[in-house]
Amino acid sequence: MNFGILLSGSGVYDGAEIQEAVLSMLAVSELGDSYTCIGVDADQFHVINHVTGEPMNESRNMLVEAARIARGNIVPIQDIQPSDIDALIIPGGFGSAKNFTKWAFEGPDGSILPEVKLLLVNLVNIGKPIAALCVSPVVLAKALEDSSIHPSLTIGSTAAPSPYDIEAFSQGLQKTGASTTYKTVQEILVDTENKIVTAPCYMMEANISEIWNNIRQAVTELKKLATV
Repeated sequence: MNFGILLSGSGVYDGAEIQEAVLSMLAVSELGDSYTCIGVDADQFHVINHVTGEPMNESRNMLVEAARIARGNIVPIQDIQPSDIDALIIPGGFGSAKNFTKWAFEGPDGSILPEVKLLLVNLVNIGKPIAALCVSPVVLAKALEDSSIHPSLTIGSTAAPSPYDIEAFSQGLQKTGASTTYKTVQEILVDTENKIVTAPCYMMEANISEIWNNIRQAVTELKKLATV
């Protein structure tokens, strides 16, 4: 099988979460499958200094930055057809809420990039499964908003420590028409009807071993959905 991995840049605060992206690649490889990294040729919302957390006075391109993670082997999103991949993984990172969508600034009322929406909707329409990690369920929710598809998603749990307001995120997802379930970093949620897997990952307080186990769970279930 060939898994697409959709990257919103490089770096947790302004692009794709690097550890989640790399561990997604590792999980796919350990299952004996291949992956294709996919990026968007557009500027990211802003650039964050990952030492200070402050914005930097420069501009960076999502595709160029994501190519750092992909070791240069990346395909622009407009060159990907749903038939090219068997399933899609969207790692987390603020790029999902700043670049792919404007959720970080406008919540569930924010927009989504048309090219990202098109790929996700086309995949869902032909029954290709999608895994959204960390904050990336917001991308799926915005893509499927106002459609006849109402996904079941998780973005974390209020019963365990999190650096984010899980309840507010969950309410926002519900506003788009999705249903939500609380899951910890030890758990995933599988929406078998819509072939969607969501995993909290770094939406919860966690170490890298816990993130690896969470992603491995999600990718294993994703592959099962792709064989149905």
